[in-house]
Amino acid sequence: MAKLTQRLGLPRYEADEHYKLALAAFDKGDYDQAVDHLNKAIDLLPTKPEYYATRGYVYLRDGVREKAEADFDAALKRHEFEMLAHYGRGVLAYKDRNWEDAETFFSRALAVDPERAETLYYLALVYHRLKKNAAALDLMKKALEKFETLNDKRRSDARQWLRELEKQAAHTTPNPRPRLPL
Repeated sequence: MAKLTQRLGLPRYEADEHYKLALAAFDKGDYDQAVDHLNKAIDLLPTKPEYYATRGYVYLRDGVREKAEADFDAALKRHEFEMLAHYGRGVLAYKDRNWEDAETFFSRALAVDPERAETLYYLALVYHRLKKNAAALDLMKKALEKFETLNDKRRSDARQWLRELEKQAAHTTPNPRPRLPL
């Protein structure tokens, strides 16, 4: 009977239903309920990396670092291009001030989904920390544009950072060499 239900896709359907319930619980701030539903989804369909990455993100938001990291790693083990897992690992590296790892993970997340505003924003901040301010400025402009389009409240932070990066760019622009008289 187990093979018949697998053929009919019932575990996949049930897993996806739990995943949807987890997202709804997460949106309400009920992280425990979200994790419970994600656990059920993973039990039903343990090969789906998105479930691990999402549970990792819930743990990240809930401040349970070890479990978040383990889930991001589990997702990447199942699919090396799982965007949310790279993003989550980037956030963890950023919090640790490990700018090189943060750059690697956010760059990978951006390669998978170049339209994600949060990734653009964080990668811009990482580039700023690495003194790559021209690249940071370019990415922050893109992040702000995305946040504006989405009417996302984080657009005000992006605007502030954009102003700061523009100031720094103005100070680092080399002055033209004065001409020496002949």
